[in-house]
Amino acid sequence: MSEPASETGADVFDVVVVGAGPAGLTAGIYASRGRLKTAILERNMAGGQIALTDLVENYPGFPEGISGFDLSQKMKEQAEKFGAEMREIEGVSELRSDSEGRYVVVTDRGEIHARAVILAPGVEPRRSGIPGEAEFIGRGVSWCATCDGALYRGKTVAVIGGGDSAVEEGMFLTKFAEKVYLVHRRDELRAAPIAQERAFANPKFEFVWDSIPRQIDGAEMVEALEVENVKTGEGRSLPVNGVFMYIGQIPNTAWLKDTVELDEYGYIVTDDLLRTELPGVFACGDAHANPLKQIVMAVGEGALAAVQVERYLDALEGPQEGAKDAAGEGAAAAGTQR
Repeated sequence: MSEPASETGADVFDVVVVGAGPAGLTAGIYASRGRLKTAILERNMAGGQIALTDLVENYPGFPEGISGFDLSQKMKEQAEKFGAEMREIEGVSELRSDSEGRYVVVTDRGEIHARAVILAPGVEPRRSGIPGEAEFIGRGVSWCATCDGALYRGKTVAVIGGGDSAVEEGMFLTKFAEKVYLVHRRDELRAAPIAQERAFANPKFEFVWDSIPRQIDGAEMVEALEVENVKTGEGRSLPVNGVFMYIGQIPNTAWLKDTVELDEYGYIVTDDLLRTELPGVFACGDAHANPLKQIVMAVGEGALAAVQVERYLDALEGPQEGAKDAAGEGAAAAGTQR
């Protein structure tokens, strides 16, 4: 299906995948295995959020769990095995059409031309905006326990949040820290029951319920976290050496706000077959507006997006099996096997 070059002389890919998290890597595996000329762009390193996860326990096929880094590396190797061109440390800033009806993906290294695009830009941690957060980044404020946990051996840290990420990353921090405060705005956790059981049984945890962070204090490094009880209004200062924030995520879609439809939270809107309103542009993964932000959901969407790209490109080349679905007639493609 590939075309060697555009009239401008630029190399043309059948599909460019923006983002190399589980969704983007899976899309790359399916597309390249389907003999599409495929490029996968990632502004950081392949794997996205899971590459920073200490242990993944709920991904099928790994009953003992697997490190997020190892899982993402296996996905990357598989995509490359089938011929996908991996471009790490290459951020994307714009998507537009060219004069030949294709797409131009503008990166910090130049422009890439593609007949179709799969958007899988992922998400990034939400910042709280409290005083001291920005000032102490790299000096006690972090969003990645796996990255920075070893720096807090024998020290005291605070984890903000009550969901799976907060509890699981807090558990990881107990491998190093002497004590972990878990500060949550409610009086019960939102994490999975098994994660809660482990946290409640860990003597290094101290739970600070019904509380929100107000300020991070310190001189050269973090020394304390000021919290406020949302029910009583009472303030409290926690003596800590580090603060880890897990208060939600925001999609990496600011660069797409005038290109594809986004919902009120910035997530990419598609139909059931992951098609945006732009012909040949699909979206999948955590930056896509879906109800479940999990690895299994991401890889499923990545596979579906790649299959839809194949059908879309088939339709461009003339009537053949699968073309009707690419034009929007029949959702049976969602069950296509490869």
